[in-house]
Amino acid sequence: MSGMEMTDHSYTYLSSIGFRVFLTTLSHPMEYAKFLIQIGHEPMAPYQTRSLLGKPVQALPNVFRYVKYIKEVDGILGCYRGYFPKITGQICGAVASAAVTKNFNTVESFNPLEDEMSDDEKISHLKNSLTKDIIGRSVTIIVSHPFVVISGRMMAQFVGGEEAYNGFFSSIIEIYKEQGLSGFFSGLVPRWIGELTTLILSSFIIFGVNNYVIHDRELKAFSSPAINYITNSLTYPFCVVSSCMAVNNCGLAAGLPPNMPIYKDWTKCWSHLSRQGVLSRGSSLLFRYYYGPPRPAFIAH
Repeated sequence: MSGMEMTDHSYTYLSSIGFRVFLTTLSHPMEYAKFLIQIGHEPMAPYQTRSLLGKPVQALPNVFRYVKYIKEVDGILGCYRGYFPKITGQICGAVASAAVTKNFNTVESFNPLEDEMSDDEKISHLKNSLTKDIIGRSVTIIVSHPFVVISGRMMAQFVGGEEAYNGFFSSIIEIYKEQGLSGFFSGLVPRWIGELTTLILSSFIIFGVNNYVIHDRELKAFSSPAINYITNSLTYPFCVVSSCMAVNNCGLAAGLPPNMPIYKDWTKCWSHLSRQGVLSRGSSLLFRYYYGPPRPAFIAH
């Protein structure tokens, strides 16, 4: 690779990290509210309304009202609890992934929307690129997960008003004191399974659809986002379970009874949430319906 090519590659890489930081900064308050929903914290009462079909239902406040509530309790800066470890984890994960996969032998110039390659060549490229993506994603997940746990516990303090996880380094000490090294990887397995399943399913379905179903080049460009959305929806329960396990039995009110049972492992968490019918909580942030027994309010802050 020439010096000019290396410079261009570095610029593109740094630009992608910068864009990711920008998006994370913009979306963090909503992701914060979504995380609290995933772990089951509903501080505002449901209200009576009608569904899109006109059926009377109880609805929960949407994510924007949830963010407004967080702001009312903690102020604007409070909406960014857990931001620093989250963004640090994303950057560290991206750098580690790039370092591990930079010498991977793939055909970088191949355009999956083009049809010049034979079926065997396309399958070979799929195998190589998918292997690279699996390794890269796994590295990203493992490296970033301790930061995800720290971020999650900082945000989960909103439930009980604790201060044990206020600082980055004090959070590291607290996690080690409560659970040892394993605490930094709480919720890792369901996250890894969910993200890898999404990656593999999306790759195979996109490959099949673009090569054997859709022949119009313009339509092929729209297939990837649609398929990624569908596969992410299918694997979303793993995200909910991972979030719950990240805070379960860590000394915070959010992860202890009565707010959350103590789970032996992530499969027990999955089984319990499945029985409760809440494996998809947080997947819809605008239209949130409550189908449980009528009640005036949930757990108050």
